[in-house]
Amino acid sequence: MTTPTTPRIALVTGASRGLGRSTALKLAAGGVDVILTYKDNEAQAQAAVREIEAAGRRAVALQLDVGDSGSFGAFADRVKAVLASRWQRGHFDYLVNNAGVGVFAPFAQTSEAQFDLLVNVHLKGTFFLTQALLPLIEDGGRIVNTSSGLARFTFPGYAAYAAMKGGIEVLTRYLAKELGARGISVNTIAPGAIETDFGGGAVRDNPQLNAQLAGVTSMGRVGLPDDIGEAVATLLADGNRWMTGQRIEVSGGMML
Repeated sequence: MTTPTTPRIALVTGASRGLGRSTALKLAAGGVDVILTYKDNEAQAQAAVREIEAAGRRAVALQLDVGDSGSFGAFADRVKAVLASRWQRGHFDYLVNNAGVGVFAPFAQTSEAQFDLLVNVHLKGTFFLTQALLPLIEDGGRIVNTSSGLARFTFPGYAAYAAMKGGIEVLTRYLAKELGARGISVNTIAPGAIETDFGGGAVRDNPQLNAQLAGVTSMGRVGLPDDIGEAVATLLADGNRWMTGQRIEVSGGMML
C-alpha cells in the first residue's frame, strides 16, 4: 500500500475535457498526481497536463479509446511503463472510469449501432478496462465508476444510455464485493444535468432546455463540471475509506 509520504496517483479516463478534466484538476489540487486519458484531442490533454503541473503535481496523458476493449492489454502495459519511469512505482491508487459518449434517440428509433456504441464505451469498456488495470491498482485503493441521474429518473430519448448506466451501478456493487478482500473500495458517482459539450452541448447551449432542467432541480440550476470534479475528489479523500458499493448522486436534487 501507499505510505503517507508516497504521492497518490489517480488514473482518470476521458480527462482532456468536461467532467474528467475537472476531476483531474481537483484531485491535483488535493495533492494527487494524475494519469489522464484522451481519445482524440491530444492538445487538450496536454493542456490539462500543463495545468496540473502548474499546480505542483506530476501528470501524464495517454491515448485510449474506451470503446476498443482489444486495446486494453497494450494500454495497461503503457500504464505500467509510465508508472515505472515517472514515479518509480508499480501501482497507482485511484481509478476513475469517467470517459463516455452521449446518444439521444427515442426508444423506437434507437439503432443497433447506437446501442452497440453505448455498450462498448460505457458498460463493456468500464468492465474490461477495470479488469485489465486491476493488477496495477494498489491494495487499499479506490475505484469510482460514472453513472447518471438518468438511471433513477427518466427523460424520453435516453433509454439506451440509461440502461448502460444502470448496468454500471450493478457492476459497482459486484466489484465492491469481489475486491473488498484487497481493501479496494468501489463506488458510483451519478451526475445530473451538467453544462458541458457532452451530447452536443445541449444543456450548456440551449437556454430553454437549461431553464427547464433548472426548474426541476432543487438547487435551482443545472450543474457545472466543477460540481462533479469536487465531488469525485471528496469521494476519494481519506475520510471516505469505509464507503463502498454505494451510488452517490450529484444532481443538485433533480426530480425529487
